[in-house]
Amino acid sequence: MKLIVLTGPTAVGKTELALTLAEQLRTPIINADSRQMYRELKIGTAPPTAEQMKRVKHYFVGTLSLGDYYNASIFEQEVMQLLTGELSQQEYVLMTGGSMMYIDAVCNGIDDIPTVNIAIRTEMKRRLTDEGLEALTAELKAKDPDYAATADLKNPKRVVHALEIIEMTGCTYTSFRTNQRKQRPFEVVKIALNRDRQELYQRIDQRVEQMMADGLEQEARQLFPRRGINALNTVGYKELFSAFEGKCTVEEAKEKIKFDTHRYARKQITWFRRDDAVRWYHPDEQDKILRSIYENDRQVD
Repeated sequence: MKLIVLTGPTAVGKTELALTLAEQLRTPIINADSRQMYRELKIGTAPPTAEQMKRVKHYFVGTLSLGDYYNASIFEQEVMQLLTGELSQQEYVLMTGGSMMYIDAVCNGIDDIPTVNIAIRTEMKRRLTDEGLEALTAELKAKDPDYAATADLKNPKRVVHALEIIEMTGCTYTSFRTNQRKQRPFEVVKIALNRDRQELYQRIDQRVEQMMADGLEQEARQLFPRRGINALNTVGYKELFSAFEGKCTVEEAKEKIKFDTHRYARKQITWFRRDDAVRWYHPDEQDKILRSIYENDRQVD
């Protein structure tokens, strides 16, 4: 089996090309966009449409609710079960999305970090609200200085999760992080799409405008009472939440969504460029991409 990973920055054009490739390769699509897994996020995450999902079978789209606990480790386990079970007879399987850690988890494996129980998760969420990130960061530095020295301490999810593991196990978070690459029983072909930077930004801006026209503001208002859920700490929603809290206007929030999405796209490109195994293409280079997939396999007809 070949696992074809089609990735790249947001709005680059992955969805339509993935459908075309999947039809050519006769493969279903495994979604690797972590936010498209939440069924309540129908506009702000640009999930495949019902018509697109009729064209090709998709896995991991709209399979979660906002209250569900999920992470890259669980995704790795579920995708591996799928690839070694139901899809094991496939010659090719296509996985597409832009969630960097989720893709790495499937391709390279992720450390076997224990799943946090709900009581500890609830308590840590309360502490973050009551005590603030600065206090929890100071605690992490005291209890696990090695992890604190390398972690993004401005990211509450990272800080809280490390403290959850420490609380549950009595061991440092660092002790569970081996960073050892796991062997996979299939070949991985990594393909990333990119465009001229200004062209990409224009596509992002057009997408944001379309989302607003489709009702993103109304969707965000419905979700506003649940804004503390981590899945909603997402570009497109958090900016509108700020508007609803009176910190800016909706129009200013819309422009902030564009700005933050540009920044996220740059982060994605930087992340994928660190991997020498990734092959880069423009989305219009379908024939070249197919030749790359068929390389050392069979020739394109």
